[in-house]
Amino acid sequence: MEHRLNPRLVASPRSAIREFARLAAETPGCISLTLGEPDFPTPPPVCAAVQESLDRGETHYIPNNGSPALCRAIAAFEAEAHGLTYGPDEVIVTVGATEGLFTALTGMLEPGDEVIVPTPAFVLYQCIVGLAGGGFVPVDTAKTGFQLSEAQLRAAVTAKTKAIVLNSPNNPTGCVLNAESLAAVAQIAREFDLFVICDEVYRQLCYTPEIPQFSTRYPDLKDRTIVVQSFSKPYAMTGWRVGYLLADGPVKRQLEKLHQYDVVSTVSFLQEACVTALRQDPTPMVEVYRRRRDFALARLSEIGLPVVRPEGAFYIFPDITAFGLSSADFCRRMIQEAKVAAVPGFCFGAEGHIRLSYCCDDAVLAEGLARLGRFVDQLREEGR
Repeated sequence: MEHRLNPRLVASPRSAIREFARLAAETPGCISLTLGEPDFPTPPPVCAAVQESLDRGETHYIPNNGSPALCRAIAAFEAEAHGLTYGPDEVIVTVGATEGLFTALTGMLEPGDEVIVPTPAFVLYQCIVGLAGGGFVPVDTAKTGFQLSEAQLRAAVTAKTKAIVLNSPNNPTGCVLNAESLAAVAQIAREFDLFVICDEVYRQLCYTPEIPQFSTRYPDLKDRTIVVQSFSKPYAMTGWRVGYLLADGPVKRQLEKLHQYDVVSTVSFLQEACVTALRQDPTPMVEVYRRRRDFALARLSEIGLPVVRPEGAFYIFPDITAFGLSSADFCRRMIQEAKVAAVPGFCFGAEGHIRLSYCCDDAVLAEGLARLGRFVDQLREEGR
């Protein structure tokens, strides 16, 4: 009966990121620098809050959009930390950022609508747009230092364009969109009446104190801006599967219908723990990531792999075009011959690169980059 399934689902690919992580796991002695999962434990106060909620018997239905206490805490946190003016009634607590993105995109797209996405980009955007019957329109930023221009965006807009998706700091590059890039997005969004979806899951993992963010910089565009956030990355809570969506009241009241019918609500006894998470300071983790970032940059420079300096997240995206291999072949050979794994750039719509994750133990990172260096030396010898 597979032929009776939705053809858009059948045509959707499985995650190639997970595929290369699987290949690494199946290769004895392989060091995996593939997945973007913090190597820190969830903060103990957050874990303790779950037990306290269970002890109080908080195991029953809660309001669809999240507990009132958590919605208030999210609104207050975003106002204080980022200057965003969303009320508690403009918050939807979601099953991770993934559900937030699904809710936002499927809530706005009709078959044939188009979504502009700067690439490299996380593959999830293309999959959701495809499942909704929309058209994915990539805008390649690899040759512009991973920044956007108004000319690029204007060339991508058609009568079918409905939205632009921004992810800054970016997965896979770790790069941050600058003020000029955001101004270009704002101009195009105003001129063509577009939504802007801001995937800000790495916003708290930045290495400079002030980074430009669309949602903060353009409060006058709140009516068309949807912010998606997650507890996973800044608080090392990937397995908890909790995030949130912020949207202007009229838009949020429509999107909450999708959330209601899709998941009903997030888990009741995690609500107070998420309130506790918002009180945690991720700075110590950020400082560790900064140190690893600097180490990785220095090693890649020694190895001779060009890279644009990341300013956030925990990824680095070196250029491998000099070796004449596809990113998939490069990564497969590296697993087999050097026993170190990365994610090929094609997964993000950016052939000629690989993504390395540095959210791992320092010694593991050092050995992984040493193996990468030896592999690159081997390729150079083969090319002579």
